[in-house]
Amino acid sequence: MFSGILLSAEGATNPYGGIIMVVYVVLIIAFLYFFMLRPQKNEQKKKTAMLSSLEVGDSVLTTAGFYGVVIDVADDTVIVEFGNNKNCRIPMQKSAIVQIEKPGQATTEESK
Repeated sequence: MFSGILLSAEGATNPYGGIIMVVYVVLIIAFLYFFMLRPQKNEQKKKTAMLSSLEVGDSVLTTAGFYGVVIDVADDTVIVEFGNNKNCRIPMQKSAIVQIEKPGQATTEESK
């Protein structure tokens, strides 16, 4: 009794089922690339370009939320002076800088 139902179900399978599955996998990979990986790479390129343009005298915003002025720039570290106190100079990694404002450049919020 059950073998007849089982045989009829096997005969009704789609011959294109494997191809459709491959198409779904390709679409998922394409979605991940165009909506997740590619924008992340573009963001990383922008950050690298921003950090390479870092110069002495630039005002910076750190990941901790502190504003300071760059005093010295090395390969992967910078020395930032915080506030008006000349004794508050802290070395930090360049990757800790989120935003750079060049002297004489208006911020985007002030220009609006």
